[in-house]
Amino acid sequence: MAAKGTDSKSGNLSALPNVSAASAKKLVAAKIDSVAKLAKSSTASLQKAGLSEAIAGKAIAAAKAATKVKSVAKKTTTKAKAAAKKAPAKAKKAATAAKSSAKKTTTKAKAAAKKAPAKAKKAATAAKSSAKKTATNAKKAAKSAPSKISKAAKESVSKVKKAAKETGRKGGVIKVPKSVDQFDWMKRLKKR
Repeated sequence: MAAKGTDSKSGNLSALPNVSAASAKKLVAAKIDSVAKLAKSSTASLQKAGLSEAIAGKAIAAAKAATKVKSVAKKTTTKAKAAAKKAPAKAKKAATAAKSSAKKTTTKAKAAAKKAPAKAKKAATAAKSSAKKTATNAKKAAKSAPSKISKAAKESVSKVKKAAKETGRKGGVIKVPKSVDQFDWMKRLKKR
């Protein structure tokens, strides 16, 4: 059973760019068994685990990029959930406001009807139309709430994709010697 857990941990690490399956096994053996731990590690600790300095640097960079993408995705998901929770409350508030305003206009219409029958008809008609309008507005608000939620979710997904594009690798690896001594022509000169 322990072997399966180790395989899955090394599989998670080997999914990162520049981390081979063998490198992932070395990291798991050195108890660096998650992307978060790899992102916090130093190149020296990875070299102790058996990786070369170049591969260690690339692995840490890839882990940091993956951690950044994961945190951005988590934040946008949280924002979308919060918006989804608030939407029904806003719709309910709008419906309650519409109901109370309709009640007020109806009460006013009744009072006006008692005072003057001619004015009562006009007031009742106005109250009815305003009640209809407020009810229609409340229905529109209730219907538009889910579309606002889906808009927020779409925006969060596009932000995650953008962050993933920004952190992805582009192009091949260029090997540059660290000192003049590593150039071929310098090695040939020293051999003479």
